[in-house]
Amino acid sequence: MFLFYLLTFAATIQAHSQLLPGSCNFESNTCGYTSDADFTSWTLHKDGRFVTVDAAKNDDQENNMGSGAEPQREITGVLLSPSLEHEEWSCLRLVYQITGSGRLEVLQRTEGKSFDRPLWSSQAPSDSWVISSMDLQKSSEPYRVIIEGKPGPSAESSVAIFEIHISPGYCLECDFEDSHLCGYSNQWNANVNWYVGGGRIQLPHINMPIDHTYNNRTGHLMYVDSNYAKTFKEVAKLVSPLTMVPMSGCLSFQYQRSEEGGNLFSVYTRDRLGQYQELWKAGSENQSHWSGTLGEWISVQVDLRAPYSVQVVFEVAFNSPRGGRVAVDDISFSPEFCSTDTEPTFDPSIANCDFESGFCLYTQDQVTRSSWRRVSVKPNIFRSGDHTTGAGSFLLAHYRLGPHSGYVTRLISPTLPGNMKYCLRFYFSLRGFNQTDQALAVYLLQQQSTSQEKIWTQGEKSRGIWIAADVTFQTSKPAKVLFISTCRSFWDCGSVALDDISVSLGDCELTAGLLSSPLPGHCDFEAGLCGYIQDKHSDAADWEWRRGPTPTSYTGPRGDHSTGFGYYLHMEASTLLPGQKVRLLSRPLRGTRGPQCLRFYYHMYGSGTGQLNVHIDKDGEDVLLWQQKDEQSIAWLMAQVDYQCDSQHQIVFEATRGSSVRSDIAIDDIILEGGSCPEMEIRATVGTSNEIE
Repeated sequence: MFLFYLLTFAATIQAHSQLLPGSCNFESNTCGYTSDADFTSWTLHKDGRFVTVDAAKNDDQENNMGSGAEPQREITGVLLSPSLEHEEWSCLRLVYQITGSGRLEVLQRTEGKSFDRPLWSSQAPSDSWVISSMDLQKSSEPYRVIIEGKPGPSAESSVAIFEIHISPGYCLECDFEDSHLCGYSNQWNANVNWYVGGGRIQLPHINMPIDHTYNNRTGHLMYVDSNYAKTFKEVAKLVSPLTMVPMSGCLSFQYQRSEEGGNLFSVYTRDRLGQYQELWKAGSENQSHWSGTLGEWISVQVDLRAPYSVQVVFEVAFNSPRGGRVAVDDISFSPEFCSTDTEPTFDPSIANCDFESGFCLYTQDQVTRSSWRRVSVKPNIFRSGDHTTGAGSFLLAHYRLGPHSGYVTRLISPTLPGNMKYCLRFYFSLRGFNQTDQALAVYLLQQQSTSQEKIWTQGEKSRGIWIAADVTFQTSKPAKVLFISTCRSFWDCGSVALDDISVSLGDCELTAGLLSSPLPGHCDFEAGLCGYIQDKHSDAADWEWRRGPTPTSYTGPRGDHSTGFGYYLHMEASTLLPGQKVRLLSRPLRGTRGPQCLRFYYHMYGSGTGQLNVHIDKDGEDVLLWQQKDEQSIAWLMAQVDYQCDSQHQIVFEATRGSSVRSDIAIDDIILEGGSCPEMEIRATVGTSNEIE
């Protein structure tokens, strides 16, 4: 993004807003920020004004190069803020620069929790200082801001921080009096752009309006004029910082227009995919012209719903150089909606169901002769169980078909409000033989409509494994989602299984896809090992990162647990001797005062399966948390264990090779969270048959 000159820190513009503890300009000291002694130190520049961590090697590293020892480890500098107590919502603005290559991440550390909560990260290099903003939600507990800098391997790479500003309020809010403009930026256009106005600066041919904040000419505002505009295709865009947490409430701002016609002024939200949604558009208000007299500021309030990260975009287009000017000032936000009549933000979780305790809010079409049956399968080596735990309940269609010809099963969701975009995720499994294209399809049935719109149909032919399906859809009216399975005759199709339906707001690429950041303590292995490391000292080989089936037949999974076609870790038994082990270590975890819940999925299928142990490594001593041995199931099974450790430790997953090559062991979807594990019956007793209950 082009960083126009008005975003530089100019001496002519004086900061006035209140700064909270944790702010620092590094002029002569680090304001209580300290470097974590376990990592590379941040260095205060000799002339002050910024701190940096760079890729320069020290003497020991240079001497070790080429010695055949372990390769040089990644350089990481961890900067710790003093303990902060901000009981109200606040905004952290970071002025930083990544030179060459590298990564910068900001996290929030709360006492008593093993994991830091990610707030923001970037690995985009720049030639100048860059501003980023992140909201700090109100907290009743003290916390620290953690800044991790990782310069790239090249000698010229570095990560530097110029200023840290923490101010009360939301990052969307701005009166444009501070030199950094609250992180708002102009999206550069050849002919029309947003500029800072006010501050007693008068430019030729521009009669600057009086700012709204102070109602005088010393204050500042943002404006755009049509002097160089040519066509409506050229627009000026003033873009807010990206929201980093879900937000909903009332967005307010002040604006002026010098002409009733000749320009279009609109406000949008823009998500990470670049998709726009209009919030508001200016009408032809009768107001005073700016020509030599005071203009009239008009107040606007508009409801903002942002369940995922968005930017607010103030966009102006002119049809000619005579389109006038538009000014904006005093943008604010309230967590309460603008009107008491506004409906609260819809909670899409009412449409979630794992079918462990029934059908939730889903219903069935009573007109059809066939229905979805809620069933369960005990863990066995012939037939897969449910997706949730491997031993729980799921829905099955076309099971025990009768002599009738033509079977249709319809599962109907609760009603979803209109004028919203949704992400539907569910898991399905095709079982039996001769699947047709009509085995499973998803339709949208809008209110007061008899026609059904197909939004998804199964195209995956894999049998016997759970496949994840993500569907993005938008409806203008309240609607219901229909899961429909059609079978023309017994010989035409097998059974269809359905489980773990969930609905969230927004595009699936934003909520369930690559753009959504993994939560701390969660690892599905889709993008690598998530900080887990292979034990190079106490085992015979490494866990293998794999997609699809393992090389040896009659052992190992056919797909991962997360999506059915993603990645997991497994011990490949064919390369090991009986009794040999592979060990996977988590990164060091801080001790906590309360209980922790470790949850993961394991796969132990094969006649010679050995043993899977989970330990905590505390001061070099392994303490056993959980153990399973021998062949368990052809399905992924869930395990969960409570533990408590008040000192630094590591989680260890240890698999032992069994008596034959058919002893592959796999793990996936590891989740470590604070608090006790939820009560859930996990019937992981191996069954003697594959009968459906």
